[in-house]
Amino acid sequence: AVDGLSAVFLLLIALVSTASALYSIEYMEHYPDYALYRYYPYFLLFVAGMYGIVVVTDLMAGFFLLWQLMTLASYALVRFEHKRPENVRAAIRYLIAMEVACAFILLGAGLLARGPVTLPGETLMRYDFDAISHGLPELLRAGGGLAAAGLVCFLVGFGIKAGMWPFGQLWLPAAHPAAPSPVSALLSGVMIKTGVYGLMRSFLWLIPAEALDAYPSEVWGLVLAGLGTATLFIGTTQALGQDQSKRLLAFSSIGQVGYILLPLGACLALIKAGGPDDAGLLLAAVGFTAALFHTLNHGLFKSLLFLNAGSLLYATDTQDLNQMGGLARYMPATAVTTLAAAFAIAGVPLFNGFVSKWSIFVATVLGSRFAPYLAVFAVVAMLTSVLTLALSLKFFGTSFLSRVSRRVAERAGAGRIADGGWPMLAPQVALAACCLLLGLAPQIGFRIIHRAL
Repeated sequence: AVDGLSAVFLLLIALVSTASALYSIEYMEHYPDYALYRYYPYFLLFVAGMYGIVVVTDLMAGFFLLWQLMTLASYALVRFEHKRPENVRAAIRYLIAMEVACAFILLGAGLLARGPVTLPGETLMRYDFDAISHGLPELLRAGGGLAAAGLVCFLVGFGIKAGMWPFGQLWLPAAHPAAPSPVSALLSGVMIKTGVYGLMRSFLWLIPAEALDAYPSEVWGLVLAGLGTATLFIGTTQALGQDQSKRLLAFSSIGQVGYILLPLGACLALIKAGGPDDAGLLLAAVGFTAALFHTLNHGLFKSLLFLNAGSLLYATDTQDLNQMGGLARYMPATAVTTLAAAFAIAGVPLFNGFVSKWSIFVATVLGSRFAPYLAVFAVVAMLTSVLTLALSLKFFGTSFLSRVSRRVAERAGAGRIADGGWPMLAPQVALAACCLLLGLAPQIGFRIIHRAL
C-alpha cells in the first residue's frame, strides 16, 4: 500500500538508485579482479528490498521477507571486495546489526498486536499497521506498559537501521567505506532512511486520533529529540577526526540522522501543545516537515558526496585525504559538484540543506515556548552546524585546494587523474542541480511533503 509518506520515500529511493546505477557503469571498472555478476544482481535486489520495506503493511511475514531481501543483498555488496579481510569483517558486523534490528522490530510488532481486526469492508491480519493501530487505544488506556515496551522495541530496531546514537557507531563507519562507492551512496542516501521511515510510521502514523489523549507524546518527543541531539553532535565531532574520505562521510551520516530525529521529536513534543490558534500544533507540523525535508535533502547531498568520494578513489586509488591535494586543477567538474554538496550539507543559503535546517530551527526555537528543553537542543544543533561547515571545508579543501601531494603528482604525470566519463559525471551533476534547485525553489520540496501530511 502506498500513501503520502511511502510515496516520498519511494521518490528518494528512485532518484538515488538511478544515479548510483548509472554511476556504476564506469566506476566498477575500478575492480578488474572482481566479477560483476557479484554486483549488479545484488544491487537490483537491494533496491527492490528498499522499495518493499516502505510499502509493506504486514509487520511480520511480509516485513521479515523484505527486510531479509534488503539486508542479505546489501551484505553481499558490502563484502564485494571479499579478498580484503577488513571488508569481510565490516560486512559481518553490518549483517549482525541488521538482524538484531529486525528482531527488535518483530518483537515490537508482537507486543502491540492484539489479534485480527474486522473493519467496515475489510478484515485485517493481526500484524497489519492498521490492525495494530486499531488496538492501540485499548493498550494505552490500560496503563501503557505493553504499548511503551513495543514502541521501545521499534525505537531500538529502527534506530539501529537509521544509525542513531549509540547504535550507528557499531556498524555504519565500517560498512560504508567497505562497500563500492555507488553502494555507499545507496546505504547512506536511502537505506538508513528506511529506519527514519519506520520511526515516523511507528510514532506518528501508528497512533490513531482517538488514542492521542492516552499517548505520552511529550515523553516520546523528549526521548527522540534528546537522542537526535546526541546523535548529531557526537556523529559530527567524530567525523572531524577522520582522515579516510568515506569513513569521514560515514560518521557525518550519523550526525545528519540526528538532524532528522531532532525535529521529529519536536513534532511529538508539540503535537498536543496549545497556545493561541493552536500554535503548538502548527509548530509540530513544521517540525515534521523539517524532518521529512531533511530526509530528502540528506539523501541527495550525501549520496552526491559518496559519489564524489568514489571519483576521488577512482582517480587516486586511495581514501586517505592526506595523500590527496590540488585535485581541482585535474578534476574541475568533480570539484564543483563536491563544493555544491559541501555547501548543502553545511546549510549554506541557496542550497537545500539551508531550507531544512532553517525549518528545524524554527520548530525547535519557537517550540521552546511549549517545551523549554527544545531551546537547549536547538543551540546544540546550531553549534554543530558550524562543525559541519568545518567538516565540509576539511573534505573539500584537503582534496581539492591544498598542495598537490606526491601521489597526485605521480598519477597526474601518468595521465591517471581526470574527471570520470559521462556515466560518472552525469549523476553527480544531476544531484548537485537538485541540491541547488530545492534551495532556490524550496516550495517544490514543501509541496511534495504536503502530500505526506
